[in-house]
Amino acid sequence: MLFWSSLLVLFILPSIALCAEDFYKLLGLDRDASDREIKKAYRTLSKKFHPDKNPNNEDSHTKFVSIAEAYEVLIEPQTRKIYDQYGHEGLAQHQQGGGGHQGHHDPFDLFSRFFGGSGHFGHHGGERRGPTMEAQIDVPLRDFYMGKEMQFTIEKQAICSSCEGTGSDDGVVDECSVCSGRGHRVQRHMLAPGIFQQVQSVCDACGGKGKTVHNPCTVCHGARVVREPETHTLDIEKGMPRGVRVTFENEGDESPDWVAGDLIVNVQELDPSLGEEDHEKTDGTFFRRRGNDLFWTEVLSLREAWMGSWQRNITHLDGHIVQLSRPRGKVVQPNAVEVISGEGMPIWNNDRSNDSGDEEYGALNVEYVVILPDTMASGMEKDFWNMWEKWRKKLAVNLWDDSGRSKAAPIHNEL
Repeated sequence: MLFWSSLLVLFILPSIALCAEDFYKLLGLDRDASDREIKKAYRTLSKKFHPDKNPNNEDSHTKFVSIAEAYEVLIEPQTRKIYDQYGHEGLAQHQQGGGGHQGHHDPFDLFSRFFGGSGHFGHHGGERRGPTMEAQIDVPLRDFYMGKEMQFTIEKQAICSSCEGTGSDDGVVDECSVCSGRGHRVQRHMLAPGIFQQVQSVCDACGGKGKTVHNPCTVCHGARVVREPETHTLDIEKGMPRGVRVTFENEGDESPDWVAGDLIVNVQELDPSLGEEDHEKTDGTFFRRRGNDLFWTEVLSLREAWMGSWQRNITHLDGHIVQLSRPRGKVVQPNAVEVISGEGMPIWNNDRSNDSGDEEYGALNVEYVVILPDTMASGMEKDFWNMWEKWRKKLAVNLWDDSGRSKAAPIHNEL
């Protein structure tokens, strides 16, 4: 029986090894990655795939557990050496033989060692919560219209990945001998004979931490935290209103003393400007937005406004063409507004996917501005004058008399 059990293990272990994902690939690392790079990769990915941030997502939960397992293997010199030489199969045999790493550690315990608290995001009884961070991201109108997934980088306070927030280079942290771990000292001052005053102050020996280290971390110099850039992905949804505030839970400043607060990103609209790429040079770049509607000013000459017989193409934000035109004899009044349904902004709906295919759009409002000529050649002026006089007399239109106002001086009425 023992023989068959051993044989079965020999067949099962290679099968497991073939199915397991490479730990370096899982963490997005090269095989010569340093301990600091391994810790930083774990810190970033564990937050991204934490089950609290991906509720009811079994794939994220599995990924979270796998990331924790990969970190625990690669951060220990012995197991990393075995993994580098023999892969998953060698690691499995090492575990089967009673090696130190058994691969069954609670991933939430590991997470709590990095970030403090209970190993979960959110509010928990007795946990201190860090401050909320705010940032502003400016995006062009095109991105509000088409939607875009963009990355942005913000500098924040992060727990030192080199010492895991202990402040100690060797991991040894002692209780402060001055304040006995309380973080504060109580001193008595004599105000007068027999009269004393007690004053509580922050312990200057440990800075209020209650703990001291003899070998400070070479990266954070004992501060336990560092300032470093962190990259996030912002999903600009189609039709999202400018000024919307997007919350990244627990992505604020970190500290071993509190659960990280939220990062709130205020999304605003950039002033219009022509970009360098072809798709950034559309007429729509200079649309103006009001709610779900877009606005555009189109300039016409006197001949076009009066006589018609013209056609214009407006290149929209996504490159499609909106055609404006008037047939001959169709007059356009100055400051007239043409409303084109379905050519405005996508109507934002948080409850509907952008890719559902049933988007609704606002209207495009085109205002027509008529430009009159500054001067006319004498021959043209004479021809126009005679034409106006002919049609004024024929149609018997007298705007001055019709207005009911008294004549201040002789004038020539126009049509």
